[in-house]
This record gives sequence, C-alpha cells and structure tokens, in this order.
Amino acid sequence: MRKYWCMFGIAFFSLWGFPWVCLLMLIHWSGSASMDYVKNVWARRMLWLPGATLKVEGTENVDVTRSTVFVSNHQSTLDIPALFCALPVDFRFVAKKVLQYVPITGWYMWFAGFIFIDRGNRRAALETIKAAGEKIRKGTSIVIFPEGTRSETGAIGQFKKGPFALALEAGVPVTPVAVEGSRHVMPKNSWNVVPGEIRVKIGRPIDPKPFGEDREALAQHVREKVIELSRSIGGVGGAATVPGELKEAEA
Repeated sequence: MRKYWCMFGIAFFSLWGFPWVCLLMLIHWSGSASMDYVKNVWARRMLWLPGATLKVEGTENVDVTRSTVFVSNHQSTLDIPALFCALPVDFRFVAKKVLQYVPITGWYMWFAGFIFIDRGNRRAALETIKAAGEKIRKGTSIVIFPEGTRSETGAIGQFKKGPFALALEAGVPVTPVAVEGSRHVMPKNSWNVVPGEIRVKIGRPIDPKPFGEDREALAQHVREKVIELSRSIGGVGGAATVPGELKEAEA
C-alpha cells in the first residue's frame, strides 16, 4: 500500500503545486521565486511520503554568499528532494535534455531555469556549458550528478568530465556532497519503498584554479572527496580511480 500512497502523493503535490509556482515565477519574473515551495513543501513531502528521515552534516561548509557547483553521488530519485532540503542555497540541477519534455516536472524545470545538457550533441553541450557558466557567475549555484546514472549498489561510479567544465568555465568553487541511504528507501527503477534514514554530508569547497583546464584531474580529485564523505556516513564508497579511466568517460 505504501508504494501506491507514494505514487498518489507525488502526483498530487506536483500537480497541485505546478500552477502556483508558475504564477509566482510570472509575478516575480524569476525562477528563484518558486524555491520556497519546492524546498519547504514539495521536497519535504517527497521524503515524508515513503517514510524517509533526513540527516544533514556539513552545512557550515556552504558559503551562502557566493555561487557554487555542488557535485553529488546519485543513488535514488529521492536524492533530488533530499538535496533540495539539505542545501541552504538557491540552486538549479543539471539534467539530461530529455527530462525537459517530461510533463509537469520537466516543464517546471525549464520554466525555473534548470540546465539541460544534450549528451548526444557535443557542440550543443559546450554551448550549454558556456551559458550555464554565465548563470553561475551571476549568482546561481548548480548541483550535478556526474556519474550520469543512479548507482544500484551504492558504489560511486566514474565521474564524467563534461560537468566539471562548468566549474572551470565559471571559476567558482566545487563542493563535494555525499548521499547515503536513499537507495534503500527507494531503489532504482522501483516503487517498493520502505521507511529509512537518508544521510547527506557536505564537504569543504574545492578551488578549481590549481587544476587549470584539466577537467580530468578535477573530476578525479572531487570523486575521491565524495568517496571519503560517503564512507564517513556509512556508504560503500567506490573503487580507486585507475589513471586514464576518465578519458573513456563521456564529455
């Protein structure tokens, strides 16, 4: 019964809230106007419905006065509401372009200024990164899942290099974030939800300047920090990065 309750609740809060957040954004002509509802109502309900509790560590590492690229591992759909609740700043997710066309959620994301990257079109992806870099410089933080997909085992996969071009383009800090427990509450590709604790730990910001234009080195360094954070909150972490493996990852 719990999974049907979750399905109904997600549909209800998404459909009910969509016109209100759109109205707020139109009145203020800003995607940020919707964040109070998304963070304090929608995201909290998305965690409450399956019986998830949230524990957050490291919020003292977040500088609310400057934009940041947050880089997180990815275990479950619930990572999204968990991060909305955990990160005390206005931010947008970077998502696959195909999600732009998903009814309600995709429409909202487009309207609110989320960043969509077409992985199948390198030129278009580079142009998107440049535009996103400008948005970051103007004060909007970004959240990225650089594994590109959710991990079924909890082990942190290789990070794709492309997303780190955002931090290098914008010249802003990269903050590693680890999420643990969400895959047990809502496994990948499943509605068989069970109550449980989701833990989020935010690490210290990393200055990308010493890495120059080396996206691979930055991606590897940040991944190692996310693995450390994951293990510190009970996660399995990930295998050590083998030199050259990231060259095979998608841009």
